[in-house]
Amino acid sequence: MTGDVRRTPAFSEVSLATLMHATEANLLGNVHGGAIMKLADSTAGAAARRHAGGAAVTAAMDEMLFLEPVHVGDIVRTSARVNWAGRTSMEVGVRVEAEPWGAVSQTQKTVATAYFVFVAIDEEGRSRSVPPLVPETDLDRRRWREAEIRRANRLARRQEIEAGRAPEVP
Repeated sequence: MTGDVRRTPAFSEVSLATLMHATEANLLGNVHGGAIMKLADSTAGAAARRHAGGAAVTAAMDEMLFLEPVHVGDIVRTSARVNWAGRTSMEVGVRVEAEPWGAVSQTQKTVATAYFVFVAIDEEGRSRSVPPLVPETDLDRRRWREAEIRRANRLARRQEIEAGRAPEVP
């Protein structure tokens, strides 16, 4: 990454919309969680790519909460932005909202939220540096702080798991 490039969370913000089809649903007409995850991952990837100024790949999905069902015919909107950036990785928050097809006068409702971790990569697939993230608002700073808590928890969990797998020393 070149010089003093610094980016705000708003710079990375991206949103996508799609109509949910029967091919993405179960026999009850509810859209599969995996279809919603795929949309969230794609949107998060676009935000990560925008912040990184190039390719970025999913390294982890830290958390996904399904709050309401999504049905065939709903218009689903996903929005994402970078919450935190380290040397090569970024946390991207995603909000998933649905608007019922048959009730356009209704406001859209939040149906899921998620946090993904992305790593920027170069042409050879190796990790590369990303620009620093500069939180501007109180909400940006809150999201940054919460992202750091999630990162610390991920790292501590990994460390505990690896410690439990280490061979015992006589």
